Amino acid sequence: MTQRDGDGKATGITGSSNDRKEEPEVPFDPDATGVIPKLTFDSPPDGATPAKGTPAKPATPEEPTATPAEQPAATPAKQPAATPAKPPAVTPATPRPAAESPASAGKPVLGGDDGADSADSETTAEIRLPLPAHIGRPPTADPTTRTQKAGTPPPASADSPQQPAEKPQEARSEPQHALSGATQTPSGPQEAPNELREVRSEASDALGEPQRVRREGGLRGWVGRLVGSAPTWLPALLAVEGLVMYVLALKAPLGPMRGVNPADIDGLGLISALPVTAFAALLIMLVSFFVTVTQRTDRKFLLLFQIAAITFALHGAGALVAQEPRFPTAYIHAGFVEFIARTGETAINIDARMGWPGFFALFAFVTKAAGITDLTPILQWTPLLSNLLYLLPFVLILRQVVATTRARWFAALLFVLVQWIGQDYFSPQGFTFALYLAFVAILLRWFGRVEPRTKPIPPKGLRKLIGRLDAMIPGELANTGTFRADKLLMLLMLVALFLASVASHQITPFMMLGVVTAFLLFKRTSLTWALPFVLGMVVLAWISYMTVGFWAGQIDTIFGGFGDILANLRSNTGDRIEGTDPAHAMVLQARLGILVVILSLAAAGLLRRLRRGVFDRSALILLCVPVLALALQSYGGEIGLRIYMFALPGACLLAAYAFFPNLPSDSADVREETVPIRKRNIRFNPELTKRISFVLAACFAVLFAMAFLLARYGNEQFERVTSGEVAALHYVYDHDKPSARVLYLVPREGPEVTPTLPWGERDVELVSFNVQALVHKDPTQIDDAVKALRGQPRNSYLMVSTGQVSYLQLNEGFPRGWGEKFRAALDASPDLQKVFSNKDAALYTWKTFVRGTEIPDPIPYEGRGDPTTPWTPVGVGALILTWVSLGAYEIIRLNGPDRAPKARRRLLYLAVPSFVVAFAVIVERFVYIAQNNL
Repeated sequence: MTQRDGDGKATGITGSSNDRKEEPEVPFDPDATGVIPKLTFDSPPDGATPAKGTPAKPATPEEPTATPAEQPAATPAKQPAATPAKPPAVTPATPRPAAESPASAGKPVLGGDDGADSADSETTAEIRLPLPAHIGRPPTADPTTRTQKAGTPPPASADSPQQPAEKPQEARSEPQHALSGATQTPSGPQEAPNELREVRSEASDALGEPQRVRREGGLRGWVGRLVGSAPTWLPALLAVEGLVMYVLALKAPLGPMRGVNPADIDGLGLISALPVTAFAALLIMLVSFFVTVTQRTDRKFLLLFQIAAITFALHGAGALVAQEPRFPTAYIHAGFVEFIARTGETAINIDARMGWPGFFALFAFVTKAAGITDLTPILQWTPLLSNLLYLLPFVLILRQVVATTRARWFAALLFVLVQWIGQDYFSPQGFTFALYLAFVAILLRWFGRVEPRTKPIPPKGLRKLIGRLDAMIPGELANTGTFRADKLLMLLMLVALFLASVASHQITPFMMLGVVTAFLLFKRTSLTWALPFVLGMVVLAWISYMTVGFWAGQIDTIFGGFGDILANLRSNTGDRIEGTDPAHAMVLQARLGILVVILSLAAAGLLRRLRRGVFDRSALILLCVPVLALALQSYGGEIGLRIYMFALPGACLLAAYAFFPNLPSDSADVREETVPIRKRNIRFNPELTKRISFVLAACFAVLFAMAFLLARYGNEQFERVTSGEVAALHYVYDHDKPSARVLYLVPREGPEVTPTLPWGERDVELVSFNVQALVHKDPTQIDDAVKALRGQPRNSYLMVSTGQVSYLQLNEGFPRGWGEKFRAALDASPDLQKVFSNKDAALYTWKTFVRGTEIPDPIPYEGRGDPTTPWTPVGVGALILTWVSLGAYEIIRLNGPDRAPKARRRLLYLAVPSFVVAFAVIVERFVYIAQNNL
């Protein structure tokens, strides 16, 4: 039992229930920290037997414990000192009031909140049992012991008044007298086994095992123990059962309550063809997750497995159902990998994405080294593997925030449930997003900075508000105790991740640069301003020197949307909910609905944390920095999707705070984590608010899971690739020597309309997909399509596929049955010849060509050389000097802010002018080359 002094602090004084009145017992609840209660035994010194009433811990000078000699009413004088004492009742540490916790020291006790104010109590408890000295030693016979024990009156009740300790010096020496007396009077021969069983029984009861079930044997006892341990094995069993049930529901042959029939997929997407058992299995997995989260221990590996199982069910559904890899654009990326592996070169004049070939070159090297010739399995399972890969750095990010265990795991679950945008396929964007998460995780884990405010808060104005925010509890953990060698290694890793993203994608480097700059502005990293200048020059240098073949004649395309936020926003919102099919319009609206709900929860979580005196700068930075990309350009109408993707880590973390906003406790005596900063004295029932929080979180998780299936697979009719479409294009690849062209159907001609077919899987330098065939809602009107084919040379094919037809029907209002009627009209045309046909695709070519017409040679991919300027060599030298000087400055700064100030100052004197020269040459290249290539 723990006593407290006048200030409410624990004194560490323990005693028997016979010594003084016990304090009210509080049920042990390690729910907050997830720490299993620890059972320890205090062994007495060799040769000494503690007397009854001897404290389990030595008494402190501040408040000594009364000894048995000072309490004649509780222990008669004829009681021998050697009689072993029954272990005191095991009780956890008595909770201290919330106002006395270190987290809220110096603050008044304020009212609770209507959410989970005390639901996230993170406390630890240690069960300490005194170990009798006679255990482990041979007993000594004493015939008088049994008689004396039989005549011993019963011990005093726990309600007897406690004797005050009047002589601290005598109290401190009393245990020595008791021990000396115990050595003279040994125990009886039959006493030790009985008391040993008693100690073991009470120890087992303290650990929660019912004594009745333990003594019962046979099948009944085994069943009782199995039922009693259900919280341990039941969540894992539910997760495995749900996962197996889900796979069988999707992969089993078509029948009642199982199997997926592609013919049943309508405008709602895959969700319209899923059996009911699939939804039940997903619900089982979600229930198992929340059962595990509500338990009193933090079962990290089980929770991670459950989230991985839910990820498999949601992001692996397409791979389980589809015969071919989903998403047509993945095939052109496989074609880039095949081209680089075959030729060892890149060709930016074939496709602009070849100007950022890092991702394609990496997979070309891996596939060639491993002897892989068919990328189909990689394309099939990349979405699932990508999302599993995203979890690893995101969990590391969650470890660096000051939040309860439930808030962290629920944020990880939300990150899986709302990741519907489909940029996780085989693409540079999906690859570099993993690099972005790792970049942020390293910044927070190894270079995190948290410094308390020491300046006084201004009396009024905006500075007062900023000062109050700055004085709040930080929502991140600072990096402490890291060796300089580790920091240097992690700094090199940061630069390597950034270089890989610069060479692989156009947008991701700007997101990384924005995050590290914002961390420096808001003082959340120990790095210096030298790093963003180095990284910024890396991005500009790559665009200026390595992708000149792309931007030389397209300056207006690159910078045309710069600063036009409203136009970029309109092209990513209003233009994306235009749909004529009512069912498919629900899909588009569901996507915007998920966005609105997750942002609303993030705002609520931010407010609830602020009311608890916590300011989550890092989470707010991760949410807001990607939004700045709206000021760059529309990115082909997809910048909104990319912003949503990069804002998800911060949004999910803040949304989890909407349900679990409290801080973890910093003391074993504190059962409440935090108290809202407000002056109302209203207090709700903690158990009720705890249940409400979990029920609301579970309801939102189920809602997001169902909405995910609708939003993620809503385009399944045209994003699903069929075997017939792949076979038709393989026919083209088999007849593309020396070149070939494929015309695809469009409702309107324009540069931003891409083929809705699996194009470019092979021979990207031989087969061209740059010709469009205009079609109309009247399927018999084929004149424009025939005219487009007539103007092409030999080996040109007009392709009609189910994916293109489904896209026209869902997004452009083409009538049902349009594809069959259009193919029938093409079959009846006397000018066309059908060279390939199956139920999913057909290829048409011109029936008669002028004699002597030859198949043209493909466009050479070597290019004519990149244009340059006279100042380019000077700019390259200045760039190298800038990187070396600023990099050395940052490395020296890792040793401390006061390390080598003169050397760092000299490096700055060298870096500043070289940076100015390098930047000026980059600007000069943009102006000069653009003017000479118009």
